[in-house]
Amino acid sequence: MTNTLLEAQKDISNDSIREIVSSSAFTGETIPPPFQGSTSGYSAGGQGSNVIDKYAYASDGDATDVGDLTSARNTGSGQSSASHGYCSGVGNIIDKFSFSTDGNATDVGDLLAALDIIGAGQSSIAQGFGYHSGGRTPPGASQNVIQKFPFASDGNATDVGDLTAGRHIATGQSSPDNGYVSAGVEGTPSTRSDVIDKFPFSSDANATDVGNLTVGRYGPSGQSSTTHGYTSGGFITTNIIDKFSFAADGNATDVGDLTGGRYMYSAGTSSTASGYATGPSLLVDKFPFSSDANATDVLNLTATRIFAAGLQI
Repeated sequence: MTNTLLEAQKDISNDSIREIVSSSAFTGETIPPPFQGSTSGYSAGGQGSNVIDKYAYASDGDATDVGDLTSARNTGSGQSSASHGYCSGVGNIIDKFSFSTDGNATDVGDLLAALDIIGAGQSSIAQGFGYHSGGRTPPGASQNVIQKFPFASDGNATDVGDLTAGRHIATGQSSPDNGYVSAGVEGTPSTRSDVIDKFPFSSDANATDVGNLTVGRYGPSGQSSTTHGYTSGGFITTNIIDKFSFAADGNATDVGDLTGGRYMYSAGTSSTASGYATGPSLLVDKFPFSSDANATDVLNLTATRIFAAGLQI
């Protein structure tokens, strides 16, 4: 029985500590940092542009020009750390720019080879690496290489595995544990891939084929929630938003449509609540992660462009 105020305070304190320690929040599990952005999406480069556009997720207001890549480029894949955005290819350049200050990018490393058409980008904030998967080297050879470069220090990419086939103009998705590559061209434009490849972030390894899209295509945009990957649009002309599970390997399902004009060569970004498809026109589409639904046109880029890189913070 509690007899003094001091003893009563001790009892309350001990009970609170016991409740906290026994709660599910203290399981010893390490929750990886999220891939999704909470504040802003970016569209960098594309169609011979060096412009880095930025738009706010909260307001769906039009994008503003906040800086430049080191050179104008037609294509590039995007990677996002917790503090910086990266644009890898075309050529072999890895560009990096700050999310916190807005400004021009700097060249911080090289891919293994110069590419004339991009592969797909993935990001693991937990492991601290950006990935560039596939692509095409002149005069038209599709690559199957999975490359990775560090976020913590500026440096060149290294070869850490292979896709199931050489592929370019594909798109990427990122779960907490794995990178995904979906769609793309295998060899020639007549070979439109419907394959979903998956590779682990925790170890360097080859990708495995874990499912199929509802239709083969190239040039779509990729988005990621915490539980699902999305492949949106693509050529031959489709406005389909496909969705596939991160928890269980399997085929994608058609869960909605983009609006007109976003069918190919658009760039994808992901907020905590929605997926975005930017370009190839000025328009940016948005669709919800919480329910399967069509996209709506919510804002404009500063200029029309295709093959831009998508990033988020």
